[in-house]
Amino acid sequence: MRSREYGPDLTPPWKKQRPAPEVPAEPDLVVEEVTTGYCGAVVRCEKTAEGLTVTLEDRFGKHRVFPMTPRGFLLEGKVVTLVRPSAAPARPRGPQRTASGSLAVPGARARVARAGRIYVEGRHDAELVERVWGDDLRIEGVVVEYLEGIDDLPAIVRSFSPGPDARLGVLVDHLVPGSKESRIAASVTDANVLIVGHPYIDIWEAVKPASVGIPGWPSIPHGQDWKTGVCRSLGWPENTGAAWQRILGSVHSYKDLEPALLGRVEELIDFVTAPAG
Repeated sequence: MRSREYGPDLTPPWKKQRPAPEVPAEPDLVVEEVTTGYCGAVVRCEKTAEGLTVTLEDRFGKHRVFPMTPRGFLLEGKVVTLVRPSAAPARPRGPQRTASGSLAVPGARARVARAGRIYVEGRHDAELVERVWGDDLRIEGVVVEYLEGIDDLPAIVRSFSPGPDARLGVLVDHLVPGSKESRIAASVTDANVLIVGHPYIDIWEAVKPASVGIPGWPSIPHGQDWKTGVCRSLGWPENTGAAWQRILGSVHSYKDLEPALLGRVEELIDFVTAPAG
């Protein structure tokens, strides 16, 4: 019997998957697992009976193990294949920096919390501030708390009882002239309170689109829920919680944020930590 000869692969080009870039799974590399959406930093790679696995740690400190399958992860919104890092000896490294760009202090312990505080408007805002400025805030002893909104800000300020040794900084969304937020902020006149804001409708917009892997933040018609509208426009599942985890997972340092937010947060930290005079 003659053996059957097979011709060339006739699969149409548009049905063939392009090979994904291979990226070494170095410790602290932040990736997203494509099937579950789980986002975390690489803790270690291990060889098991089933093959290579990678352990990821999420922002809550929880660990999950995933197989290192081809095209199995997203890095900055792009599909990649994680591979085992080379065993080459580590090269000398220069001074390390925190996510905010400050020089890291090896072995530094968190300072006892100051009486002063920084309030931010919403959980997502607080999580983003922690992700980028968390190391700096712990060294300075500054606690960040979130507000559900700023409608009751004057009463909250009175309850806080700010003073020279207990200053209060407040970060407000969409603080633009003529807005409700600007009128409320103007009603607080205590010299030991600093209220600053960014121009974005929501803190999502303070993350650079390129970092998220999108061409830009869509314009949502007035009257629609902005976050839901964004998900719909980008073709994401209409799950704002999952969308936020996707956005937050794309933020690795201050370089992923817009300058209009960076300056305001740095201003608040300087105000709260300035010596009483």
